[in-house]
Amino acid sequence: MTASFDAEVAAGIMQSTADFSGAIHVRQHGKVLLDEAYGVATRRWNVPVSTKTRFDVASVTKLFTAVAVLQQVDAGTLSLDGLIHDHVDLAGTQIPADVTLKQLLNHTSGIADDADEEAGESYEALWLERPNYSVTQTAEFLPQFVHKAPNFPPGQGCRYCNVGYILTGLALEKATGGSYRDYVVEQIFATAGMTAGFFDMREAVPDVAEGWEPAADGTGWRSNIYSYPPIGSPDGGAYATARDLVVFLDAVRTGRLLSPETTEAFLTPQVKHHETGDQLLEYGFGLEFRSVSGRLRSLSKDGINTGASAIVEYFPDHDLTLAMVSNAEDGVWGPLRKINALIE
Repeated sequence: MTASFDAEVAAGIMQSTADFSGAIHVRQHGKVLLDEAYGVATRRWNVPVSTKTRFDVASVTKLFTAVAVLQQVDAGTLSLDGLIHDHVDLAGTQIPADVTLKQLLNHTSGIADDADEEAGESYEALWLERPNYSVTQTAEFLPQFVHKAPNFPPGQGCRYCNVGYILTGLALEKATGGSYRDYVVEQIFATAGMTAGFFDMREAVPDVAEGWEPAADGTGWRSNIYSYPPIGSPDGGAYATARDLVVFLDAVRTGRLLSPETTEAFLTPQVKHHETGDQLLEYGFGLEFRSVSGRLRSLSKDGINTGASAIVEYFPDHDLTLAMVSNAEDGVWGPLRKINALIE
């Protein structure tokens, strides 16, 4: 870090980003340095964002899924080396018989995604022909990807894959006998002391932001209600405050959600994704690990979707955790780059 994290400078950065709508929470050594809200929670009524406003955190949800699966590993009902076919009926599909839960969690399964984001495919485009409101249960995602040919044999590559988390979510449901969403709310959100939840876009819920994007013709705004299923799933769509994301990561790091063994596994890189010069990106169980010149700079998870963007990032050298949430696809990235510039 430069000399110290200057909360006033960071707040100034956020305030100078006139079109930012969202919230930020920063803690260092257990002390809150910044907890601010900006913009509007809905473009329709100009309701201001507060620090209690919960935002769609998109793929950050994968962290909750990974921890839920690891909790069941602790309980002995699941094994990371167990085969997904032993937990989910995938007969007659293209999901290879030897795919493990570990490979699904660290993006080495090789299975095809419903929308291949690394290849530039649009998740929003999936719902041009299939009604998004028809997909509200985890198993209802299966037809979108199980009959697609794999990208590579299990364990012989690394490619980001959303639907790997759909399958692990189904394994969690089989192991617990309940719904994915109920389990995460009860065993993760409540245990960690979070206000997060899974909220249906079609229902009016207090302190929940709506997602919006600029209209294609440059006039006005467009709601994201038809851009993806109306309620969250194991690969995305939980709603949380910026504080919730920091609280969650702190709860994992301090051993409140997992055993010492699975806590260590969650906080350890599992596979190399790519290396560019002196910079290395590795995947873990949901988390992404960024190293520079052989030194771990941060561990993080971000999420992006139409009308939503979020990130939670921990810098171990400085014991600093940062979380940002926004109800716009481009919301957090500009301010995030500026704030990251304050950190060595």
